Amino acid sequence: MNNRTPLRNTLALVIWAVAWLAMFALEGTLDLANLAMLLVLASALSALWLPGWASMLASAAAVLAFNWFLVPPKFTFTVDIHQNALLLLALLLVNWIIAGLVIRQRRLAETAQTVAAREARLRQWGDTLRDASDPAAHAAALRTALQEATDCTVSVSVLRALGRQQDNSPPLQVGEPDDEQRTALALCARDGRPMGAGSGRYDELPDTYMPLRGRGITLGAALITGLARHPQGHELRPHLQALCDQMGSALHRSLMSEQERLAREQAQLQATRNALLAAISHDFRTPLATIMGAASSLQEQGERMDPAQRQRLAAGIVEESERLARLTDNTLQLARLDAPAVSLRCDWESAEEIVGAVLRRTRRTPQGHRVRAWVEPDLPLLWCDAMLVSQLLDNLLDNGLKYSPAESPVELHATRDGEHLVLAVSDRGPGIAAAWQQKVFEVFQRGEYDSAANGSPADRGAGVGLAVCRAIARAHRGELQLRPRAEGGCRFECRLPLREIEQTPTPPPDAREALP
Repeated sequence: MNNRTPLRNTLALVIWAVAWLAMFALEGTLDLANLAMLLVLASALSALWLPGWASMLASAAAVLAFNWFLVPPKFTFTVDIHQNALLLLALLLVNWIIAGLVIRQRRLAETAQTVAAREARLRQWGDTLRDASDPAAHAAALRTALQEATDCTVSVSVLRALGRQQDNSPPLQVGEPDDEQRTALALCARDGRPMGAGSGRYDELPDTYMPLRGRGITLGAALITGLARHPQGHELRPHLQALCDQMGSALHRSLMSEQERLAREQAQLQATRNALLAAISHDFRTPLATIMGAASSLQEQGERMDPAQRQRLAAGIVEESERLARLTDNTLQLARLDAPAVSLRCDWESAEEIVGAVLRRTRRTPQGHRVRAWVEPDLPLLWCDAMLVSQLLDNLLDNGLKYSPAESPVELHATRDGEHLVLAVSDRGPGIAAAWQQKVFEVFQRGEYDSAANGSPADRGAGVGLAVCRAIARAHRGELQLRPRAEGGCRFECRLPLREIEQTPTPPPDAREALP
């Protein structure tokens, strides 16, 4: 505002000069009362720009000049007619009243502008904090905001451990405080209350210290040098503390977000440990016991067995070993996909080649001849981890072969549906009860079915395969769904998004895609 003072004074002088020229020019045309109106108008207009004391003095000097130059007898301060004296007195009072009112309104307008500027600064500061996450960026932005508000030297100290004062790491300093000021900043952050000149605490300190307060926690402090000598220092304190409190709240949110992330990762790690322990204690024992029993029988009684018996035991060992290997792969894959920042080895893959490789592996199993596959012609390339998608199809086919009648077919279809590739596996088994249609995708959950319908033993499922399949689908931004069939059985559909080859693929949430 100070750099505009000469312009304001110049405008006021121009108004007075124009008014006096008009009064001298119209002296013979208008009477004194009408000339006095020009004086009142000039006084009101000049009061818009002149300081209050200058406007009052200018009005008084204008009335005296009006008496000297225009009120007879001219060039004297003597007034012969009483009504002219009343006119001069009224003119002086009216000029002062109008000037006072204009000055008051101008001050109210300036106050409103100041309040609006502070509110705008608070909004802008809030937007900055909402978009920022790094404490260093917060501290630099707070220092800038406080300097703009006060024109004072500002330093900011942020606890590097985000409120954990027991951490020995030094606080983050923005600015150049000396050793004494650093000590005072640490004390202000520890106590969580303003201190320094004008605060009521440690008033002997020359500077002002304001805490960065969150909800029930203080995460730093700000140093404002020379605030006590600022002409509006007392009025600025609530505004400055509001800026600091916004900073403290933003840091507190960052602290809560970081703690929430760490807690979520710890929960995921604990869930993975629990899943591995449950798999080992619940599902690994049966195939291990079968393998050990068959192997010990071959070792101890192999010479007394006929070739058919030895072949049967060897086949049992192979079958249970494959089951154990598949269970181990599924459990480890589930643990990997549940871990934070999982890495997928994605590339452009052909659905025909993936289905063909899965079909060749399945056909080598005793029940593999039951699988029927159909692939829609001219399917686009799929951006995926081929090993994971193959494991998904292996699990779905194994699941269909287990829980369907011995001679019924299991169908594998690969089709396109809009912007998705649909990989579907259908069987003609007993189906899954409605209450279990979502639970079967949870780890170690197995749907209830009638084992007599297909002659399969009731404990063949480990409850991991479908959970892995859904995790693989979601890691590729897809979804796995169960759709009951009207003619009986189940249809599992995996819908994977298709992308244009020239597009840069977007990694799925919490995943980083890398070429193998």
